[in-house]
Amino acid sequence: MASNRSSAGDPAHTLALLWGVPTAATGGRRGPRQAHSPAAIAATATRIADAEGLDAVTMRRVAQELGLSPMALYTYVPGKAELLDLMLDTLYATMPRTTPAGPDWRARATAVADDNRALYAAHPWTAAVPTTRPPLGPGLMAKYEYELSALEGTGLDDVRLDAALTHLLGFVQTCARAAADERAAQQDSAMSDQQWWEANADLLARVLDPARYPVATRVGAAAGQAQGGAYNADHAYEFGLPRILDGLAALIDRTP
Repeated sequence: MASNRSSAGDPAHTLALLWGVPTAATGGRRGPRQAHSPAAIAATATRIADAEGLDAVTMRRVAQELGLSPMALYTYVPGKAELLDLMLDTLYATMPRTTPAGPDWRARATAVADDNRALYAAHPWTAAVPTTRPPLGPGLMAKYEYELSALEGTGLDDVRLDAALTHLLGFVQTCARAAADERAAQQDSAMSDQQWWEANADLLARVLDPARYPVATRVGAAAGQAQGGAYNADHAYEFGLPRILDGLAALIDRTP
């Protein structure tokens, strides 16, 4: 759905909503915001998305939860697309920020990664929302400032500083999406990964020939035994994050 990506709505209306600025389209009126704040509307929509998924968030459903008519909700928020950006920006503004003070950029970058992972874990639908053209709301700007500061002082120029942060956050988001897929597979099958593999072990033993796939069967068996299945989201994150930081360290070390 187009409305399930960031910045799918009218950009002027979206930015005005996020920053609390009246627009010419409303004649300078803010609507009946004294009854429900943007933060309260975002919290209601987020609660629905957390419990039932983003597709369950509709203007009618949110209005119902707030005790409003759908038409009344439109006086607060122009539409579903703008509502989604309000939800995201509100989460960005309130997410934990645990970066330690100190000179160790790896510790600061790890905290940034862990903070984003915690956001995705608390609100899994956020990992699936494309944000390649994010509206620059106050929540996002505060998040961006905080995260860039973790890599400030490493000697990277501004372009590489932004690219390094993008690389780090892309890894976290990829892990979060995979973790969501892992949870969905367990829910759909009503089995954990380990239970699923154990249930199919006899068939796989008959069809997978170790002589034909010697490396794959050896490594797959070792990894599966260690992880409890073919994939483990925690293991992927814990293994991958230090490798991401090692790559950034090599870049930083080469920076004059």
